[in-house]
Amino acid sequence: MSDSTTSPAIVSLRGITKRFGTSVVAVDAVSLDIAEGEFFALLGPSGCGKTTLLRMIAGFEHPSAGAIAIDGEDMTGVDPNRRPVNMVFQSYAVFPHLTVARNVGYGLKVTGVPKPEIDARVAEALSLVQLEHLAERMPDQLSGGQKQRVALARALVKRPRVLLLDEPLSALDAKLREAMRLELVRLQQSVGITFVIVTHDQNEALSMADRIAMMEAGKVRQIAPPAELYEFPNCRFVADFIGKMNLFEARVAGAEGDRVVVEAEGLGRIALPHRSAASGEIGIAVRPEKLRIGDAEPGADRVRLRGRVVEVAYYGDESHVFLDAGTKTMIVANLPNEARSTRPRVAIGDALWISWDPADTLVLAE
Repeated sequence: MSDSTTSPAIVSLRGITKRFGTSVVAVDAVSLDIAEGEFFALLGPSGCGKTTLLRMIAGFEHPSAGAIAIDGEDMTGVDPNRRPVNMVFQSYAVFPHLTVARNVGYGLKVTGVPKPEIDARVAEALSLVQLEHLAERMPDQLSGGQKQRVALARALVKRPRVLLLDEPLSALDAKLREAMRLELVRLQQSVGITFVIVTHDQNEALSMADRIAMMEAGKVRQIAPPAELYEFPNCRFVADFIGKMNLFEARVAGAEGDRVVVEAEGLGRIALPHRSAASGEIGIAVRPEKLRIGDAEPGADRVRLRGRVVEVAYYGDESHVFLDAGTKTMIVANLPNEARSTRPRVAIGDALWISWDPADTLVLAE
């Protein structure tokens, strides 16, 4: 799958394939462009090839086929240390025997940069990650989030055209991870360079990236901005991986004007806004937050069915309500907890109407 951007591409991949041995294809004919100044995410489950793809951009792995260009230059045969990129690893890899400032300046020192310039660039990099007050601390005196910032500063001090981040937040606890997401976005916007992040965390990708490449089994299934990927996934895999989804098996039964008519499991015959040329067996899906549940019978202009509450999961700001509607899979509806109350709005055993606007239905041909 290929994708083009309106801004000039700083990273271009064409037909990139990586094989290990004769039977394992880790990356399968990936073509994409990453724009200069873009925050780009490679998202997918473990083993989908996203880290291998990042390592090929960095030069730590060599493609079995295809070409990589960075800043308009072919990277074939170019060593990692000669590429205009720098990489931040999941494990931080800070030197325990060096201060924060010496950690950050180490790469400049070994390449022979004069000390006055090292000092100036280290100060600039520490200011960017808001660690200038900790310049003389040792790594064992830092928190996990501070160590991650040191790793970022050490990468940024080299002034790369592209910063590559391999699961950079996975070692942090949930609250710190959320704070660091905001920090990374702020940092990327302030330095204005291209960030390419690998993650298996959909919330991480959705909250930070300008665009996301969704990967499965070595292939890129869809490239889109976060809202488009979430609201208009192009296949069942993307729909199911990004957020939660209620999926019904269906069959296209015909058309009525600009609407497609489907026969759906548990829903009967319904007409949906025509968004694809789907035919035969398909899936139709709706996000849990699009559902409305209640005692009152919905209007005939909504897709509707009856269900019984079998479980309620409380999350503070909202509750996830699981309903048995006689379909193959349980239906999930998100219920916002808008009132300040300890009494649940619905209870296990309640028989309720479930409904949604037909326009909120996704038609998934594959």
